[in-house]
Amino acid sequence: MQVFDNTNDDFLFIDDSDEDEIFDSAIRDTWKVLIVDDDPEIHSVTKLALSDLVVLGRHLQYLHAYSGHDACKLIEEHEDIVLVLLDVVMESDDAGLVVVKHIREVLKRDDIRIVLRTGQPGYAPEESVIKDYDINDYKTKTELTRRKLVTTVYAAVRSYQQIDSVTQYRNGLEKIIGAAAKLLELRTIHDYASGVLAELITLVDGSSAVFCARGQGIVEGADDLSLYVIGQAGLVEAKINQKLAALENQDTASQINSCFQQKQHFFAVDSTSFYFASGGFRAVIHLELTQALTSIEIQHIEVFLANIATGYENVHLFQKLRNAAYKDWLTELPNRLDFVNLLDDFCQSVDDKLVTALVDLNHFSDTNDGLGQDIGNQLLMAVSRRIQALSPNNHVARIGADVFGIIGAKKWVNPEILTALFSEPFIVGEQNLLISACFGFCSKGSAGSRGVKVLNQINIALNLAKKSSHEPYVYYHQEMEDKTLWRLSMIRQLRTDFAEHRLELWYQPQLSLITGKIMGAEALLRWKTAEGKFISPAVFIPLAEYSGLIIEIGNWVVDQACQLLNRLAASKFTEVSVSVNVSIPQFKRDNFVDTIIEITKSHKVDPSKLELEITENVLMDEPQVIIDALVRLKAQGISIALDDFGTGFSSLSYLQKLPLDRLKVDRSFVSAIAEPGGAIIADTIINLGKQMNLKVIAEGIENSEQESELRALGCDEVQGFYYAKPMPADEFFTCLERINR
Repeated sequence: MQVFDNTNDDFLFIDDSDEDEIFDSAIRDTWKVLIVDDDPEIHSVTKLALSDLVVLGRHLQYLHAYSGHDACKLIEEHEDIVLVLLDVVMESDDAGLVVVKHIREVLKRDDIRIVLRTGQPGYAPEESVIKDYDINDYKTKTELTRRKLVTTVYAAVRSYQQIDSVTQYRNGLEKIIGAAAKLLELRTIHDYASGVLAELITLVDGSSAVFCARGQGIVEGADDLSLYVIGQAGLVEAKINQKLAALENQDTASQINSCFQQKQHFFAVDSTSFYFASGGFRAVIHLELTQALTSIEIQHIEVFLANIATGYENVHLFQKLRNAAYKDWLTELPNRLDFVNLLDDFCQSVDDKLVTALVDLNHFSDTNDGLGQDIGNQLLMAVSRRIQALSPNNHVARIGADVFGIIGAKKWVNPEILTALFSEPFIVGEQNLLISACFGFCSKGSAGSRGVKVLNQINIALNLAKKSSHEPYVYYHQEMEDKTLWRLSMIRQLRTDFAEHRLELWYQPQLSLITGKIMGAEALLRWKTAEGKFISPAVFIPLAEYSGLIIEIGNWVVDQACQLLNRLAASKFTEVSVSVNVSIPQFKRDNFVDTIIEITKSHKVDPSKLELEITENVLMDEPQVIIDALVRLKAQGISIALDDFGTGFSSLSYLQKLPLDRLKVDRSFVSAIAEPGGAIIADTIINLGKQMNLKVIAEGIENSEQESELRALGCDEVQGFYYAKPMPADEFFTCLERINR
């Protein structure tokens, strides 16, 4: 709108200002002021009145708009406008107020200061509008002398600066809080260092940065007090885990060293080094700058450093806890838990040439027991170093006392390479120790989808390798796991059915070749499942031995046999004895002999009518212990028989020491006994028994020709399908009634 002449006169010529602000041509920074008025002359006189003004160290730079619409566009285009000198009435009576609403409500610019000017007091805004839209001042053009204009502009710019400072503080603190939240999620020292630098560069205008600390406990192999680069940002070449001297700029390295040694910040024109520490954990962050830091930025960095110092201590403590949880204390290799994590990565890898393996040292406990734990530990360290030396790309872990895990390319992880590792002795102190190992392998193609699964798979292969008499290694195949799962399922079912009394004892008669009478019976286990299906003893007896359930089953068998002996005595079959088979795991129990004696005494049976059958293989493991146990049992009157004689590997010298009552000729020597030359071994066993004053019984007789030959050889007793198959107790008594009465 047009103004009255006297307004222009007042504005142009009344100069009641003082000269506090002096023009300085060296000043380069400016404050942007937007003049909005539809009268060009107002623009001129305003600019003239403020032409030499310096506010808070800066000149004023002017933008001009001649309508409310143009003003809105300019404000959108220039985010650094600090003050709008705004006419109220222009293309419309409320054009100025429309601009105000656009600034505050649409652009959400609460920082821009607004001074309303009008030449028509009748169009003055309501007091509520001035408050609601945070308008700095309202003046009529007639009262706005140069002094008042300068004072108004100065106050408005100062207000803007205060708001801007508060906003910068708030934004900086919000960034720091956000950064702290992100950094809390980082768990390794290197990740934390890199995360700190990334957040710091968002706080200030930096071109590059490095995070430096002593490498001991952080960088693998660092055993001195040198400073290392732990994290970097903006550098072309990777310097992480290298000593500070690796930095190209030696002035930078010197500044970082000084900062660390003197424990204080260092500021230069184009760089700065910040020192921080917490709980004994110290570090330096060096920042290359594109421009000098402002006082606000320095204050922000101080707050940021206080936060990250605590975080740096925490991540160190977390690293120590993680090492305790995931590192082997002796070799500092990943432990079993961490190896599972490595196997997870192995499962996700697309490299089908990867192989994983377990390495189990043979008879390591002998070294530990014979040479001492210190030598044992040194041997483990030597083995660890040799495995790690295969390839730097391999992952090696110690997952058990004497078991190592390895993941790598098939080129390095294969039976030939790993076996060759143990072809040369290990130098341990003054000892040269030559040891061997077993290996379980699993290729990427056979591996499961999770680390825990793969560990189970290579463990299956390793266990099979340890049992193998051919090669010291086995590759995992799915059939192995299927068999293992079947075995576990069968053992579980066996336990359940035994607890639910589904196991039975059947009895196969043993007859005298002289009288034809039944002299005894062999107690044989039968397993009838809930579905009515019989499981072969050849299947479930090894499962019972493998699982240890044979101990409970064996005691139950002796108990059932004693009950049958009491029933036989009550039925006047006192001449009939009962034989039960005893396995190796039963003999290994310290209380085996006492348990057998206690059972016989609790049932008050004639101990001579209870016969324990053992095989030659029982003598292979600690034969003297077995002999001593049998002597104790014999002393109680219990009979002892040697089953399957001639099929095992026992020495005849041990045979003389056994307190035997009877020898049993195995069915394998009976099957061809009627053929020419087929009776030689059976004849030898029978004669040996007679020489030792032992009864001799042959098993597996299936026809009369075999019976005739055994009779001719002088065999005492027989057993086999030719006479009777194994039968339940009630049927056995019926058989006794028919034959022995």
